[in-house]
Amino acid sequence: MMALYSATSASSNRKKRRSRAASPRADHPARPKEYRVAGIAVPDRRTRRTHWPYLPHAHESFNHSKIDGLIRRANLRYPAADLRRVDLVEERGLDRAVLAQLATCSFIGRQQNVVFQGFTGSGKSYLGCALAKQACQHRFRAHYIRMPDLEEAWALAKDRPQGQNKFLKKYAAFSLLVIDEWLLDHPDETISRMLLELLERRYDTGSTVFCTQYPKKDWHQRLGSGVHADAVMDRIVHNTLWIDTGTHNMREHAAASQ
Repeated sequence: MMALYSATSASSNRKKRRSRAASPRADHPARPKEYRVAGIAVPDRRTRRTHWPYLPHAHESFNHSKIDGLIRRANLRYPAADLRRVDLVEERGLDRAVLAQLATCSFIGRQQNVVFQGFTGSGKSYLGCALAKQACQHRFRAHYIRMPDLEEAWALAKDRPQGQNKFLKKYAAFSLLVIDEWLLDHPDETISRMLLELLERRYDTGSTVFCTQYPKKDWHQRLGSGVHADAVMDRIVHNTLWIDTGTHNMREHAAASQ
């Protein structure tokens, strides 16, 4: 009988101790469980209803952090470029409705390309950077690169193990790729092959922006006029929005405005 009483008493004491451990003390109230978003502590799912004011601020901070990171990694030549601050729109023959439509980035969902074509200094690079930045603000991965730098990166990739495949995989993965100074120099056969393979991988998977001085009628000849030129052109011209940036020299305009 004594053994039974002792076992019952011990079991009761253990239950009491567990109950006291689980119950918050009056002088040390339990804190809600938290997780962190962009460095900000917010309540977990079970306590969100009573701590909901934290969430909008945390979500906004997370979005800003995400977008800032995308813009930083986009390697923009003009990080401050903004489609809402394009100067001399009418004087340059630009269409505000077209710029507004581009700003929605719906063309990326359609895997549509864009060509900014115009004279030296007409603002092609600025528009390309502004469009890439806008894509980042819509949380697309974008990247800006000059054609000479793309060619140099390809030359360096050839000397590394699996370098060419990694190069093509990297530049094919961006939702929006801006190639500035497109066809500034005549590409040799090696570069033509690279362009064909890159554009083939990007076809129907992403959008490419070309910034160039040369009108479409000159592209085939500058690409070498061979079968590679035919193939490259075929992957660009059928689903592309062509925008003439005019003849105004925006560098001269910017210098005069200072």
